[in-house]
Amino acid sequence: MPSELEPDVFLDVVFEDGLLFLEIGNATLRPAELVEIKFGQSFKGLGGSVDFAKLRLFKRIEYLAPGRRIRALLDSSAAYFARKEPTKLTATIRFRDAEGKRHERAVTHDLAIYRDLPYVVQPCVTAARPTIPTA
Repeated sequence: MPSELEPDVFLDVVFEDGLLFLEIGNATLRPAELVEIKFGQSFKGLGGSVDFAKLRLFKRIEYLAPGRRIRALLDSSAAYFARKEPTKLTATIRFRDAEGKRHERAVTHDLAIYRDLPYVVQPCVTAARPTIPTA
C-alpha cells in the first residue's frame, strides 16, 4: 500500500449506462510520471476496430497530475461480450514519483461481472457518429 507521500496510479473498469470504460487515475496528492500500462493480452473495443492494448494512452503518460483521471470508452457491454472478447483483463502498471522512484503493481479485472447487469438504453439525442482514431 503506498504512503500518502507516494503517487498511486490505478486502472479501473467503469460500467455506466451499458457502456464499458477503462479509467486511469492517480488517487493521491502527488504527481506520477512516465506511466505505462502493459496488458497481458490483446483485446478490442469500439466495435472491434481498435486494439486497446496498443493505444498510445497506455504506452506512456509523461505526467499524471494528482487526482487526475483519464477515461476511455471501450465499447458497449453488449458489443464487447457479443464478440467474445477476453473477460479477464490483466495489466501491469509502472510509473515513477517526482523523485524518480519506480513503482509497479499488477491488477486483474473480471469484466464478466458486468455481462448480466441490466441498464436503461438512453434515447439518442443526435445522429452524429463518434470519431474512431486510426493508428
